Amino acid sequence: MNKIYQSLAEVEAKQETAALCTVIKSEGSTPRHVGSKMLVYPDGRFVGTVGGGELEYRVINEARQAMLDGRPRLLHYNMSDPSRGDPGVCGGQLEIFVEPILPPPTVLVIGMGHVGKAVAHLAKWLGFRVAVSDDRPEFCTPENVPEADAYYPVPMAELPKHAPINHQTYLVLTTRGANVDIAGLASLLDTQAAYIGVIGSKRRWLQTAKALKSQGVPEEKLARVHSPIGIELQAETPEEIAVSILAEILMIRNRSTGKMMSEKVRLE
Repeated sequence: MNKIYQSLAEVEAKQETAALCTVIKSEGSTPRHVGSKMLVYPDGRFVGTVGGGELEYRVINEARQAMLDGRPRLLHYNMSDPSRGDPGVCGGQLEIFVEPILPPPTVLVIGMGHVGKAVAHLAKWLGFRVAVSDDRPEFCTPENVPEADAYYPVPMAELPKHAPINHQTYLVLTTRGANVDIAGLASLLDTQAAYIGVIGSKRRWLQTAKALKSQGVPEEKLARVHSPIGIELQAETPEEIAVSILAEILMIRNRSTGKMMSEKVRLE
């Protein structure tokens, strides 16, 4: 058990992803007692056990899915008759709680102009961990963006080598031009980011997408990009644009529709 807690502490310290599986109910003959734990990693590796065999195989699959969708689950298993789909023949029943352990949601802003700084400020106020990046080191400093938790003054193409980008990362590209996006965006499309938004007009994005296609970037990767970025608010100022961008991120993160609440009332 100590090894599980040590492994869990390492996951938290490194801001990694895992799922903690705990037997919370055991009736009759079962392979493990209440309180037995197993820590599962995204690649299927695990520490500890909740019973072995087919039971454990199923729990690991559920744990990996929980890491992807971020939702805990309560699993019920009969251990009586494999012909009915049971994972064992012990005769008892088990309940296992699967809790995804996720890194803090991070908004990573690339391009520290006026809009980028406004996005960083609002994201921090909303409770996100904030990271910022710019290939111009003088723009990527605590003096210029005091709200940030991490600074990456590197070219965009090199960013995945320096910054952790996972299912809890929301990438916001508020760069100074399509040429910057064309040079660096391809590497971000290979990450596990939950969201990739690119600022600019529809024409700018079409120009960027065309150039990336010519580099061999497939259409399905380009389809991940939200551009023009944000919710339609007719936003003009950097602060208004930041509200539009963060509204889209919250909509996606919370699996919402973005519709006005009054519309929902009328429909009901």
